[in-house]
Amino acid sequence: MNILLGVSAGIAAYKSATLVREFVKRGHSVRVVMTPAARDFITPLTMATLSSNPVFIDGFSPEDGRWNSHISLGEWADVMVIAPATANTLAKMASGIADNLLLCTYLSARCSVVIAPAMDLDMWAHSATQNNIATLKNRGIEVVEPGSGFLASGLTGKGRMAEPEDIAEYVLNSLKRDFEGKKVVVTAGATVESIDAVRYISNHSSGKMGRAIAAEFERRGAEVTLIAGQMSAADMYESTKAVFESCDIAVFAAAVADYTPQEPKKNKIKNSKEQNLELVLVPTVDIAATLCKNKRSNQFAVGFALETDNEAQNARKKLDAKNLDAVVLNSLNDSGAGFGCDTNKITIFDNESQTEYSLKSKAEVAHDIVNYIFDKLEARN
Repeated sequence: MNILLGVSAGIAAYKSATLVREFVKRGHSVRVVMTPAARDFITPLTMATLSSNPVFIDGFSPEDGRWNSHISLGEWADVMVIAPATANTLAKMASGIADNLLLCTYLSARCSVVIAPAMDLDMWAHSATQNNIATLKNRGIEVVEPGSGFLASGLTGKGRMAEPEDIAEYVLNSLKRDFEGKKVVVTAGATVESIDAVRYISNHSSGKMGRAIAAEFERRGAEVTLIAGQMSAADMYESTKAVFESCDIAVFAAAVADYTPQEPKKNKIKNSKEQNLELVLVPTVDIAATLCKNKRSNQFAVGFALETDNEAQNARKKLDAKNLDAVVLNSLNDSGAGFGCDTNKITIFDNESQTEYSLKSKAEVAHDIVNYIFDKLEARN
């Protein structure tokens, strides 16, 4: 595995040397990119010796003008780890500032990114830092939380960078390709049901949750088909039906309209203030129920339930009614768990149990859902 280690300017940079050794010892290739100020805390020679690779600091070499391509570094890496990630670097990452090679590489990296923050306790607790952490989590960046203890300032509290062994373990575990060879279909977002050539019926779903689930499965090695976009319930059904039979796992995260106009007009309905407009609505196809009615015993199907009343009872009803293996419940009564949010709070129901999770970013929720599915599939084997 190719691991790109970013080192920013903090006293915890001395731990980065041990982190390089941990990765190399486990058989991985490591390249290091440092901020210019990080040289005040650990020498590039140390990092180059331990990694057996040149260390990258500036965008070009002042001696011969050779360009150090941040794009090439980002393409090379299977994962980028920034440890330590100082408050300054976190703020720049959250704001999209690219004033050094490390930040340019981060912005162009297509791989997973893991950060290990390190700073004094008041800097860590500051609302600006916590907002930046939340922003980065919402973008799918994984955070190895700092520990508590004696700090360089002489104070005691939270802010110590996690130990190198723990960071290495976290990174390597997070990159497990545990769904290699599995075919997964995920539906996401709202359907649109045409009224006429201009207007339609829909809902407020952004599709963020379904897309986060699809991204998590893909990161973990699955062959993923994501079905989302401007389509009707009927079109989504046909698209899902085409791949459902061959899939191993199906996650029905889309907010599919329950009704559609019986006779959508081909032309725009002209506005009239003199009379009411009446629409006759007919039920749409229930995609999950229809497809899962005859699902194979080795398929695993997960549905979603967005509820406002009798949440648990309604979620459990969907298990049997749609022949699902699990139902993920969202409640609009939970702050931060509604449409359009970057966070979510879920409860997963199956025939044996229910598991509640705290409010998290949708990327973290996707990680929880995929972990749940993995555990259930393991228990079957």
